[in-house]
Amino acid sequence: MKIISKAAFQVKLLPKTGVFAENKDIARDIRIKYLMPVLEKNGEITLDFEGVESATQSFVHALISELIRSLGSEILDNIYFKNCNKSIREIINIVVDYMQAAT
Repeated sequence: MKIISKAAFQVKLLPKTGVFAENKDIARDIRIKYLMPVLEKNGEITLDFEGVESATQSFVHALISELIRSLGSEILDNIYFKNCNKSIREIINIVVDYMQAAT
């Protein structure tokens, strides 16, 4: 998991999720509207969690699991995770590990 942002395109999650990222439909919309178009063109993108205090595993799963399933686990090289607290980093790692084991 990349923590430092280098990507030109950035998605600030707080305005979309609030301080508690839990809504799977919002995660799905972010994935479809912002992540897929950039990643399908082999672009890089940053998910900025600044101000997001917590996230559910189901939110993170809805956000990135389909990307890994459809584009392969190497797509993680094009996704940067910024301003993640310890709890959010752990959830991202759980989802990534699960998806890599499943593929």
